[in-house]
Amino acid sequence: MFERFTKDARDVVRAAVAHAERADAGRVDAGHLLLALLDREGSRASFALAALGLDGRRESVREALELARRRGGLTQAETDALAGLGIHVPEIVARVEEAHGTGALSAGRRGGGRWSGHRPFGQEAKDVLTGALRAATARRDRRIGDQHLLLALTARPGVPAEVLADHGVTYESLTRVLYGDGGEARAVG
Repeated sequence: MFERFTKDARDVVRAAVAHAERADAGRVDAGHLLLALLDREGSRASFALAALGLDGRRESVREALELARRRGGLTQAETDALAGLGIHVPEIVARVEEAHGTGALSAGRRGGGRWSGHRPFGQEAKDVLTGALRAATARRDRRIGDQHLLLALTARPGVPAEVLADHGVTYESLTRVLYGDGGEARAVG
């Protein structure tokens, strides 16, 4: 599948691996793909994000992703649901971080030492890559671009889609900006 990726899409994947390495994460996740997309300039995905007003709010997206990572990868909706059961995630995070350091609950973090060798992709990141293929196929695009990666991130439930939606970037709005239709593209799920 990687041979069908455009240069921009390949650069996003490489940058996602670099984000995972800097975070000392054991695996590349969907959040790392979103961070890599936020770094892009001059690509279809970056133009779409700018058109949807995300240019001046990229740091806010990064902060929201970091907050979710500190919550162990829970979405805000999951955190709210747990609060309804009397489980206060922010309080638990604060206590754990007080005892074990900031980011102690971060999903996929490695303990001590440097990571050597290949950084594997987690299941959610693999699902995004597969979703990007589906998005390209649904549009009859021969190549998979960074815009397809962004579409796939917005199409699947999870922290990246929630954070983007909170910042006004949904599958429907993104499809409208990229393709000029009413967001009625086939699902990339």
